[in-house]
Amino acid sequence: MPAARPVGPRGLTLSRRALRGPVLLLTGALLASACGSGAATDDSAAPAGTAGYPRTVHDCGQDVRVTAPPHRAVSLNQGTTEILLSLGLADRMAGTATWTDPVMKGLEKANSEVPRLADDMPSFETVLDAEPDFVAASFASTLGTGGVATRERFAELGVPAYLSPSDCAGKDNSGDGDGVRTEPLTMDTVYGEVRDLARLFDVEQRGEKLVADLRSRVDRATSGIDAAGVTLMYWFANSTSPYLAGCCGAPGVITRAVGAENAMADTHEEWPQAGWETVADRDPDVLVLGDLTRKSQTAETAAKKIEFLESNPVTRNMTAVRKKRYVLLSGQAMNPTIRTVEGVEQVAAALREFGLAK
Repeated sequence: MPAARPVGPRGLTLSRRALRGPVLLLTGALLASACGSGAATDDSAAPAGTAGYPRTVHDCGQDVRVTAPPHRAVSLNQGTTEILLSLGLADRMAGTATWTDPVMKGLEKANSEVPRLADDMPSFETVLDAEPDFVAASFASTLGTGGVATRERFAELGVPAYLSPSDCAGKDNSGDGDGVRTEPLTMDTVYGEVRDLARLFDVEQRGEKLVADLRSRVDRATSGIDAAGVTLMYWFANSTSPYLAGCCGAPGVITRAVGAENAMADTHEEWPQAGWETVADRDPDVLVLGDLTRKSQTAETAAKKIEFLESNPVTRNMTAVRKKRYVLLSGQAMNPTIRTVEGVEQVAAALREFGLAK
């Protein structure tokens, strides 16, 4: 996400206190390295009589296995945090980190009950000090090399680590930047994440209700809409070399849902950077602007973006700028999260308001 990394769109030693709770079992070598660290290494860590456990979900090429429902989860990105809060799991969370926006409406009280370990990416030691028994993250850049720690490092300490499938399924993260989509993202992948987390935490019915509610919202927002021929361009952040949405991430989900076209559909990069001459040449009908509260890039807020667009000689004569066709979205709505549904709702409503869709 140009949203979750400290730079770009996204964005130690064992704690002195013993880690406790469910255990991730990957390989014998990792189990051996966990021995003596204070972390449990077998099913004896599960509370006696925990029905239906251990449980396993296959996630991003690894099996995530818990021996009991997590009770001290740490979410390393806002996207996974909002899923856990939406599932009513605030009382089972020991911390959150890496925020780009205010928490989703309706979750303010629940969120206030969970410690915030860092506004941006926390250190590995900070996470361990929260004594997690489960870790979740939205991005491989957070839960991987160069991030807080790799999943394998958490596994060595007996901590199950879950990575959002929307950042690995049909996506290549091996290069620089925010990765390349080999297949278009769909909301079914996000719904699968909701179901995975609900299963691991033993709240499957809550998960199914959340998925049903999200599907219903998309259906209502897009019922009868037709924006054929309308071009959209999504600007996440950075006024020097803007991060624009490629064809196939969360903005692709939004664009397809309303039947429009992405002005940057010729690139499969998640968030390619382009020059302003390219932006002006493509002259989209509508500009979808990230309205962020973080402060790691230039032009984070929508107000700063609009100020730039309307004063820059290269962009001020663009169709969308002259006609002030702006749609303001949270960073989370522009990333593969449950709030992508919010993006569908807002873009669909704006297109109707602009007279660009039935």
